[in-house]
Amino acid sequence: MIKPRRSPLFLSIVLVVSAFASPSVRAQHDEHGHQRDASTAAVASLKLDGTQKWTTDASLRSGMAAIRSAFDADHPAIHAGKETDAQYEALAGKIESQVNRIVAECKLPADADANLHLVVADLMSGVSLMRGQDAARTRHDGAALVHGALVAYGRYFDDPGWKP
Repeated sequence: MIKPRRSPLFLSIVLVVSAFASPSVRAQHDEHGHQRDASTAAVASLKLDGTQKWTTDASLRSGMAAIRSAFDADHPAIHAGKETDAQYEALAGKIESQVNRIVAECKLPADADANLHLVVADLMSGVSLMRGQDAARTRHDGAALVHGALVAYGRYFDDPGWKP
């Protein structure tokens, strides 16, 4: 289970992402501390467990695989600039649903969980942007943030089924 943190990073994450998340997601993620500063990618703060990747569990691997599958299906249209607002919204909904499941079923050790918070923060910020909730940024910016979170997950988490 995700345990609340009281560090300065945690408090910054809580305050900023709560401003971007949809109400249902905001309520769940406020409880679990999955928030971040919207000005930079949270995954930039990820660290390895010494020299090793962080452990994962079956639920996390399954949820991340579903997010990646949904993203990969839309990636050609996103890359070509042909993803419609409705398609971005549908993709955001799929990602949000999986993130909610990951958070609800999380059973990682505390240090792995703390690093997962950074990945989840970027996924949820990406969802917000893909829904057009920030007039200063594009839906494509949201997809780029999700893509970066997926790449970072593969670099920092031990998921044998994950392919770069």
